[in-house]
Amino acid sequence: MKTFKLKSLEILEQQGEEIKKHSIELKDGLIINREDDRNQWTIEAYLDHSYLTFFNRMKEIRDEIMIQVKITKESNDYATFITSIVSINEIGSDMNVLFLGTIIDRQKSKIEEMLVTLVEQGYEGKNLIKKFKELT
Repeated sequence: MKTFKLKSLEILEQQGEEIKKHSIELKDGLIINREDDRNQWTIEAYLDHSYLTFFNRMKEIRDEIMIQVKITKESNDYATFITSIVSINEIGSDMNVLFLGTIIDRQKSKIEEMLVTLVEQGYEGKNLIKKFKELT
């Protein structure tokens, strides 16, 4: 297992056709790559108690929660995860939320989207390969 500092957390919530980002102010946090056969990560967010109602609601209405995190440094790109809330714990005037989830390979997703678009535009075979190479 590898442990990293959690620097930033956003909850992505689908509301109709739009995705709403909830930026969560962290007091502290860790993210652990469990390096298991299911490629799972544990994310612990240590927060102000004022987030308790929000996270209890999220746990009640959503089996899966998409989150974005920055690991180690604020300047790093976001990593996106599909998670579930394992537990919510009150700790004095603070709280923590434990998530368990898998990382989404955003690069792979972008490539797949690009290929689908090119195929929809009528590219195929060698022309598809040529156009894809031009764009990447």
